[in-house]
Order: sequence, then C-alpha cells, then structure tokens
Amino acid sequence: MAGFLLRRLFQAIFVVLVVTLVVAFAIRLTGDPALMLTQGAGSVTEEDLARIREALGLNQPFFVQYGNFLLGILHLDFGRSFLGGTPVAMLIGKALPATLMLAFASMLVSIAISIPLGIKAAISRGKWPDQTIRILSLVGLSFPNFWLAIMLVLLFSIFLRWLPPSGMEGFTSFIMPATTIGVILTAYNVRLVRASMLETMQFQYIMVARAKGLSENVVLYKHALRNCAIPLITYFGLQFGGLLGGIVVIERVFNWPGLGTLALDAVAGRDYPVLQGVITVLSMLIVGVNLLVDIAYGLIDPRIRMEGRD
Repeated sequence: MAGFLLRRLFQAIFVVLVVTLVVAFAIRLTGDPALMLTQGAGSVTEEDLARIREALGLNQPFFVQYGNFLLGILHLDFGRSFLGGTPVAMLIGKALPATLMLAFASMLVSIAISIPLGIKAAISRGKWPDQTIRILSLVGLSFPNFWLAIMLVLLFSIFLRWLPPSGMEGFTSFIMPATTIGVILTAYNVRLVRASMLETMQFQYIMVARAKGLSENVVLYKHALRNCAIPLITYFGLQFGGLLGGIVVIERVFNWPGLGTLALDAVAGRDYPVLQGVITVLSMLIVGVNLLVDIAYGLIDPRIRMEGRD
C-alpha cells in the first residue's frame, strides 16, 4: 500500500508542476504588465517601462522567475498582485471558500435530482418515464450553462424579483448558480445512475432479495443502490474536482466572488502572480481529489494496488 501511495503522490506532484510551468509560460504570451500599469499615464518612456519590469521582477529570465515562484509555493507565498500589491495568498483565501461552497451546493443539487430520476428510469426501462427522463437529459446536455443562468436571472430576478441577481449575500444567493450548475451536471449523472442500476439489478442477489418478499424500495435502495454506489461515488468525486475549475463562466454571470472571477480579472489585467496562484491552487485541489479517489480504489480493490509491480 505504501508503494501505491508513493506512486500516486509522485504522479500528482508531477502533474501540478507541469500545469504551473505551462501556465507560467502561456500567461507571458498575453502581453506586458508594465504597459497595462501605465495605461492612461501620459507619455511613458522605455526607461520607465524598464524600471517597472525590474520592480516586478520581469527583467529576470523566465526560468528564474518560475523557480522563484516554486520556492514561494513551498512557503505558501504566491507573491503579490501587480495591480494592488495585495498578497496573492490573501486574495485566494477570500475567493476559495466561495468557489468551494458553490461547487458543493451544485453537487448536492445534482445528486438530489439525478439519483431518484436515474433509479426511476432504470426500473421503468423502455417505458414512458424512462423515455421522458432520457429525453430531458439530452436536452440538458444540449444547451450551454450560461444560457440557463441568464434565463434564471431574467425569470427570478428581473420579472419575479424573488432572488438576488448576483453576488454572495446569503442562502438565497446560492439558489440560482447552484441550480444552474446542478441541472447541467444532472444531465450527465442521471444517465450514469440509470446504467449502473440496470447493471446491478441483473445480479442474482437482487432476484434472491425479491424472492424473500422484501419490498421494492428495500431492494432498490438497500441492495441495488448500495452495491452500485462505489462507481457513483468515484465519478461524483472526480466530477467535483473538475467542477472546481469549470465554473468560471457561471461565476462571471452571477458576479460570484470566487476563484473563477479572480482568475478572469487577473487575465484582463495581466496580473501574473494572481493567475499563477489561482491555477496552482485549483490544480492542487483537482489533483488532490483524484488522488483521494485513487486511494479509495486502492483500499477497496487490492488489484489496483498491485498495478505496475509486474
């Protein structure tokens, strides 16, 4: 088990390093922060720009800048924002809880909808409830999430005035963004739940449970759902990790004060330290979730721990 954990840990570290290297290189192709900082400042000489680059550390070779960034990460120091001078760790510390709470709320919405619908589709295979649920899931896969977000804002904020249109001001602020993401995720998850339940219900122990006279709810939820829960939990865990980096558009639509909004503002302002810090934290979170899933697999199935030994 120790060897399995070490292999997965080294793979996780390697992935994070590659992501940070690619981001550090790519962001420097977007423009010169010195020019952004001097916009509207009148006539600016090349000497002025050179002094700004030196103050920001941009006059150093790329790999020196990248090495300094990695050394800072070891001390949880992501540098300071070019625009305001605020420590990046402080900006991330304020934005990260908002993103995590929104992602968690969205997953709860999706799970609460997809599991009952997936079970209903499985037990009604080929009948009209199954067909209806499958058609609705296809519809959910067909339209973009920002369109649904805008429609919800128009309906519940502009016309009905029931919910706040943007910001994070309390429980009601979570309803529209979490519902938007949750509905989109449900379109994927309900099909997975249906397929897993159909496979599980073919096993002999399900027929034995029914032959004992157990109620259909006990057969479905205590026996069938519990035995197909492992692949579902694994998929939901991986989906949660991917969701952390994939809700940028929704955060922008609802002006949500999360990492996505922080990253977009950093791109617009050529704020290298902020964007590098946000992407690094997101990659660590995503890789960390995947690592936990791998560990769970290794604990459940000893064959996975044996991979790579031969």
